[in-house]
Amino acid sequence: MQQSILRSGRSGIAINSYRGRFAPSPSGFLHFGSLIAALASFLDAKSTVDSLGNQGIWLVRIEDIDPPREQMGASSAILSTLEVFGLHWDEPVLYQSQQSELYQDTLADLKQHKLSYFCRCTRATIKALGGMYQGHCRTLNVSEQNSAIRLINQHGLYQFNDIFQGQVSCNKNLAQEDFIIHRKDGLFAYQLAVVVDDIYQNINHIIRGCDLLEPTARQLSLFKSFNKQAPQYGHIPLAVTNDGYKLSKQNRAPAIDNKNPQPALIKALEFLGQMPEPYLAHESIPNIISWAIKHWCREKVPAVTELKPLNKL
Repeated sequence: MQQSILRSGRSGIAINSYRGRFAPSPSGFLHFGSLIAALASFLDAKSTVDSLGNQGIWLVRIEDIDPPREQMGASSAILSTLEVFGLHWDEPVLYQSQQSELYQDTLADLKQHKLSYFCRCTRATIKALGGMYQGHCRTLNVSEQNSAIRLINQHGLYQFNDIFQGQVSCNKNLAQEDFIIHRKDGLFAYQLAVVVDDIYQNINHIIRGCDLLEPTARQLSLFKSFNKQAPQYGHIPLAVTNDGYKLSKQNRAPAIDNKNPQPALIKALEFLGQMPEPYLAHESIPNIISWAIKHWCREKVPAVTELKPLNKL
């Protein structure tokens, strides 16, 4: 039986060992924007060598806790695509759908420690009050039926130092909200699941897209509530269309071509500012990945303000 994060001895960090992860949701197939995030996460892990000469550990987690949004076959397709592009994980894939007992035990412990409460406020109600939740249900002793669960956010952390973006300040009011950790429809909220799993897997480095800068503030508050050390975060620029929309499954970004992976891999390296050598266009995927690990440079990753739309993938 898994032990609640609050009662476990896990620190959330592995000593003297880099542990990173890529955590896609199976709501669609891997597109170019996802490839950029996966590649950056992989290269940052594999280019890091500890005092014993060991490369960092890179894991893959499938965030399949929202069945209505999942696409049939997407999980296996994502894993197949990562392998085609030479991005091989070091430990068995973790599926969030198999972590329900751990999430439920953690929710029970938060309740026992008086760190959560039930809430029936709707989005419409919150919007009518200015768009920011004001803790309306915190003292009302709302019953569990037809209710969401919110964290009593004692910390409200809104600033952190990012590997690529430097000092980041998020929306302070948003960061201080009592946010939802279990949804009214019975599903576990992303914020809870991602932090619990990062602690469970001893993740200490998280490289991902800048669309998750704001959620990072809430996740930092959760780590603090659990009394666990948070990972070091690094947020990379997003690939966007000419219209300024990020490439995403929601925006129907096309899946990358598994049959001819070299061009997309080279383009992803270029996007990340790594300046791949021209001869790599004719090399095998293992050779491209080997070059990329050897030449990975955090300082070359462009800042958000330097991002340019991609005309063609």
